[in-house]
Amino acid sequence: MSEIAIKKERPKHLDLLVIKQPLPAIASILHRVSGAGLFLMLPVLIWLLQLSLESPQSFETFRAVVGHPLAKLVLTGLLWAFLHHFCMGIRILLLDLDIGTDLKPSRTSTKAVLAVSLALTAILGVKLW
Repeated sequence: MSEIAIKKERPKHLDLLVIKQPLPAIASILHRVSGAGLFLMLPVLIWLLQLSLESPQSFETFRAVVGHPLAKLVLTGLLWAFLHHFCMGIRILLLDLDIGTDLKPSRTSTKAVLAVSLALTAILGVKLW
């Protein structure tokens, strides 16, 4: 048998920054990024927990570290990552249960995830700062 060569048109250069992604795709990418960020920052969070619980002197060290503006900025980012990952995880669980899989409910739930995670980050971030 001879193989028939079918010429497929493939993109020569696929620039992901130029392609307009739909909102659910952006939220899904942010879900993965936030999960990776939380995982990578886990040793720092465990170290901070250890500092806060070890002794009164280490608690003062903890307060000094967390009181630095750069540390507060990083903790605010981690707070957003946690809240976004949590809210998006609930959305994905609902999608797995076949709830909100149509186009309009999917976009609405994505907007709700982004709005809720940002609003909660703002509310809790004010308390952090």
